[in-house]
Amino acid sequence: MVRGSSVSIKRVGLTIGTNEIMAGIDLDIRAGEFVCLLGPSGCGKSTLLNAIAGFQDVAGEILVDGKPVKGPGLDRGVVFQSSEALFPWLSVRENVEYGLKLRRVDAAERRSAAERYVSLVGLKHAIDKFPGELSGGMRQRAQIARVLVNEPSVVLMDEPFGALDAQTREVLQSELDRIWKSTGCTIVFVTHDIWEAILLADRVVTMTAGPRASIKVIEKIELPHPRDPADPACMALYARIRDDIGAEVTRVLRAQGLIEEELVK
Repeated sequence: MVRGSSVSIKRVGLTIGTNEIMAGIDLDIRAGEFVCLLGPSGCGKSTLLNAIAGFQDVAGEILVDGKPVKGPGLDRGVVFQSSEALFPWLSVRENVEYGLKLRRVDAAERRSAAERYVSLVGLKHAIDKFPGELSGGMRQRAQIARVLVNEPSVVLMDEPFGALDAQTREVLQSELDRIWKSTGCTIVFVTHDIWEAILLADRVVTMTAGPRASIKVIEKIELPHPRDPADPACMALYARIRDDIGAEVTRVLRAQGLIEEELVK
């Protein structure tokens, strides 16, 4: 089992030109924890994820297992929203093996590892198919396997199910919960879907609207898996998070003069 790593975000901020995107972000994520980032569009969720991945330079400090993030690393794997991230000219097996091949891992070891992780995501029957022969959900499973085969201790997921239909999304949410428990990795997951965050996360981190986005509130979820949206506790949590995000959207619209004060009383 892969051991998850802790992630410590200290006073992180980002200014582009005169636009202060984020400011004063402080967050400690425990090893093996599943954390979802929620917030209004443009609040910096994906930017923060990219900073943890080492793709985005920011002010402040980000530590993984106590070591500063200076750039991308094998300890962090990124699952992107688009399933088009797969190489269309390579089979599922070859896509999953790709990172190991770049690292010059022995062919037999690559093959064994690819088969193990393809089986983990439920694609053993399609291991020799090409991305164009797969559904969107199957392609996302393959992308997850391609990340997991490198055994990162932190998996960063940027709305990985956002482009999928509702039924496929629900299946993959359940599968991701199973995979997370099987691997022991730490997951940081960006989503716009409040229910998705509630069903998956140990904690839901809601961010304020930009500019100068920061953390508004953190909800700890101690409900057992699998979670039922009809559970009164889940429904109450949904209402709180919806109101938190709604208040941020209203604040921004009011500041822009797009709604009048009396309409939001």
